[in-house]
Amino acid sequence: MSFDWGNVTHITKVDPAKEFPDDASVLGHTDAVIVGGSDGVTEENCLDAIERVRSEFPNLPLFQEPNSSDHVSKETIEAVDYLLVPAVYNGDKGNFVGKHVDFFTEIGAKPDEMIGSGVPLVGGLVASKGREVVAELAEKVVGEGYVIQNLDSKAAAETNVETTFTPEEVAGAALATESFYQFPMFYIEYSGTYGGPEDVAAAAQYLDDTALVYGGGIKRRQQTDEILDAGADAVIVGDCFHEDTERYRQTIPA
Repeated sequence: MSFDWGNVTHITKVDPAKEFPDDASVLGHTDAVIVGGSDGVTEENCLDAIERVRSEFPNLPLFQEPNSSDHVSKETIEAVDYLLVPAVYNGDKGNFVGKHVDFFTEIGAKPDEMIGSGVPLVGGLVASKGREVVAELAEKVVGEGYVIQNLDSKAAAETNVETTFTPEEVAGAALATESFYQFPMFYIEYSGTYGGPEDVAAAAQYLDDTALVYGGGIKRRQQTDEILDAGADAVIVGDCFHEDTERYRQTIPA
């Protein structure tokens, strides 16, 4: 991943199943946008959200974080800069390995939908076409090491997270992310609640090349600054973008 994190400290997560606020111009204050969600998400509303962000803010770095391969299409891939694929360390096997296999199986099985072609499919799959699709996607796919720390969240339910990690385990996951899996991004997700800087500080000591991002409960600049000061490269803000744009503005670092 060649993305320059040096200019990114604030990322907005746009849920394609939720309405944009009346004043979506506030996105002009963020450094990057991730489009993704769980409930009510479809390929169509993902594409609608991606195209709206891209048309109104053409220079804003734009990611898609699909919860399912069904949310990905040739059009979404072409419209975004990167495709984020989470590996949830404290989730079940399906959400660390299974979804990745399913994702690339779907890509290999429907290459026409991904890149378009007049080549007829044989038995639903043309291996060479599948490899071509994967090769084209490789430049955009970004693996994320992912830890979910709120057991009451929808994210935890979706990925079958039953236990949270201690700060020491978060640090271990960060170390594995960079030194073993070599994912370019490590995400600590508190999903709607503010977890504070402890996990971030534990993870930051082991990350040199991997970007460290934190999401969850950021509602004011003091919290943003606290997380960044603890060693995060960026904070991710989601709910208040849709629900309260004035509060969202207060999450922007000075």
